[in-house]
Amino acid sequence: MPAITPSTLEVGTGADSRPIAVERRAGAAPGLFWLNGFKSDMGGSKAIAVDAYGAAHGLAVTRFDYSGHGRSGGEFLQGTVSRWLEEALAVFALTEGPQIVLGSSLGGWLALLLNRALRRAGSGRVKELILVAPAVDATQDLMLAGFSRKELKSLEERGYVERASQYGPEPYVYTRGLIEDGRTHLMFDGVIETGCPVTILQGGKDPDVPQEHALKLVSHLLHDPVTLTLIPDGDHRLSRPEDIRRLEDAIGRAVAD
Repeated sequence: MPAITPSTLEVGTGADSRPIAVERRAGAAPGLFWLNGFKSDMGGSKAIAVDAYGAAHGLAVTRFDYSGHGRSGGEFLQGTVSRWLEEALAVFALTEGPQIVLGSSLGGWLALLLNRALRRAGSGRVKELILVAPAVDATQDLMLAGFSRKELKSLEERGYVERASQYGPEPYVYTRGLIEDGRTHLMFDGVIETGCPVTILQGGKDPDVPQEHALKLVSHLLHDPVTLTLIPDGDHRLSRPEDIRRLEDAIGRAVAD
């Protein structure tokens, strides 16, 4: 079994340069390319499960941390969809051959944006997209739309909103820069063309990305094969053993297709 090879990739120039922590496992195609969720990192349970699947089946695996996350450099409060997409594209350029791109929550949105950018550049290397509770257009539909008047005032006057997190002691911080930048990447304003099959795993009891949001995404995927698996008792993380098995099954089907 090939060992994991850690590395650091510098993304951006000048004062905008930030070191991105990458972990790659050599293997056969199609490779597995993992995109974390907001405030998550490549040491999360689903990311580790994807790497373990690749190791067990001899597939190449690529994982990394966005700037301001995990072991990567950069400030979290400077994070935007544009910055994280730039990093995803830079890390993807390290891969070879067809890739199955997997994204969780915000990573699901980034997976779609990554695929769109690659297609516009003439690359058809994304074999399939596997999206776990995909938070497409999250800055607009899931963040800004849910802010109270007090939070909107904080966003305007202080430049950020703090919200308690059920996943850890530190609050989530949403900056005005993140929200405003997100408007330049919205996808629900038209048909979403992927050019490849899309598999969506969605929890029915997800408080952060409700199942209606997954259905909205499906309604915009008009020209590509889509499989939506709704897990009635599933939460946002979908990291229980039975959820991980569903993720592994989805990977297996994507590899076999």
